[in-house]
Amino acid sequence: MDNFKIFCDKYGGAILGFIVGIVLAVMLFCTDLYKFVIAIALIIVCIYFGNYVQRNKESVKEKTKNFIDKL
Repeated sequence: MDNFKIFCDKYGGAILGFIVGIVLAVMLFCTDLYKFVIAIALIIVCIYFGNYVQRNKESVKEKTKNFIDKL
């Protein structure tokens, strides 16, 4: 019994997260809500990328130039 309690204390959050993830995945795919979630995730990724490029203009220019030269 002590081993089970230790196991639950150690991995309880992961098990709960897994169960919630499965429920959310089923809900998303059954209601076509996944298209909306994918669109929001794409917007967030593009915002992050744009902010990164704006803050690191010179290094991005150099990396892009080196990549094009390799092609």
